[in-house]
Amino acid sequence: MREAAHPGRIAAYPAQIVSPEATRALRRPLVTPVGHGRTEEPQISTREPVIQEPEGPEPEATRRAAGVTESARANRGWWDRNADEYQVEHGTFLGDDRFVWCPEGLDEVEAELLGPPEELKGRDVLEIGAGAAQCSRWLAAQGARPVALDLSHRQLQHALRIGSPFPLVCADAGALPFADASFDLACSAYGALPFVADPRLVLSEVRRVLRPGGRFVFSVTHPIRWAFPDEPGPEGLSVASSYFDRTPYVEQDDDGRAVYVEHHRTLGDRVRDVVAAGLTLVDLVEPEWPAWNTSEWGGWSPLRGNLIPGTAIFVCVRD
Repeated sequence: MREAAHPGRIAAYPAQIVSPEATRALRRPLVTPVGHGRTEEPQISTREPVIQEPEGPEPEATRRAAGVTESARANRGWWDRNADEYQVEHGTFLGDDRFVWCPEGLDEVEAELLGPPEELKGRDVLEIGAGAAQCSRWLAAQGARPVALDLSHRQLQHALRIGSPFPLVCADAGALPFADASFDLACSAYGALPFVADPRLVLSEVRRVLRPGGRFVFSVTHPIRWAFPDEPGPEGLSVASSYFDRTPYVEQDDDGRAVYVEHHRTLGDRVRDVVAAGLTLVDLVEPEWPAWNTSEWGGWSPLRGNLIPGTAIFVCVRD
């Protein structure tokens, strides 16, 4: 979940498994060919993230076109550079082994969007855009067999730092490195879908790797938020741009190279994407802001959350 910003099949990024040994110094990991198996228990060197210093001037924020390849390259680089700071700032809210769907704090323990926890035991589950794999760790505690996938090496190194007795796969969500019908369930909490230029690639791949009757649940920034400034205070309550403007939000360097990209889809676009990928939409959840949550997370806040939705969660099934 990107702060201070608007809310494919990439040959350059072959699937890889992050090496547990490489986590000891939190440096870029060694890699081996992917497989849908189990990894050894990682040796953890530290519980605290190491912060990488940012490099270069602040990027310029703009709205412009950005394709599949440019978006993937930019976002992989951004998350590799910013994973440390992200985990430090939000690690307490996310926990090490909680399944939180959104900044509103909706927890899978209560929501049961993947089904009752007692029915997760023995299920093969793919988490897409896993980050530090907090959700996968919760799934494993329920007896499920998760696989955590992310485009960013650095995010997966944090998964190793915390501990991951399940596979961690570095790969693009638009080219999932798994055989057809490999998983019973798939999930994505603000992972991949907000950042890809062609979400139908991801949704079609998810359908391919799901078994018949399998469920895919994903959360994204609620599309209505794109019409409002990304501010938590009163200044974020007035419409500032067209909801129907689908031009991507791009942060770019001095040479015009994208270093971060988010893509806007209207609510109708999201529904059509799901249907076009061959999935059935069975529920659309718009979490309300709970009274206990006093946190601000970028443009999310109690003030805004009590007035307009911040998250949309799509519950889909492969027939």
